[in-house]
Amino acid sequence: MPQDLPPKGGYEQVQYKRNIPARPFATRWYLLAVGVAMGYGWYQMGRGIREKNELAREKMWARIHLMPVLQAEADRDMVRRYYAEKAREKELLGKEIKVYHTDRFIQPTFAATPNTVHPAWEK
Repeated sequence: MPQDLPPKGGYEQVQYKRNIPARPFATRWYLLAVGVAMGYGWYQMGRGIREKNELAREKMWARIHLMPVLQAEADRDMVRRYYAEKAREKELLGKEIKVYHTDRFIQPTFAATPNTVHPAWEK
């Protein structure tokens, strides 16, 4: 029986070394990049919070400065309704009735009552 011989030019080389790729960036560079990104994010978040607080403060001061105008408008409307009601009462009753026994304007107190009466309340 003939012996097996190697092919012409020989066999391929056997790879006995580990095929490790070139070393990537060091961990400290990854940490530095993540730290810079997080620092920028925190900075932007702080700016956003500051801006939100400034807008809320501006809105509050706008409401504070508008409150007297809105209150005066509501007061004028209430007095107009009060005198219109007095005129209707005088037209219906023929005389002016003083509920509080005073000539001063007293803000009326209104109570809301239901349109229908509950059966238990009739007793």
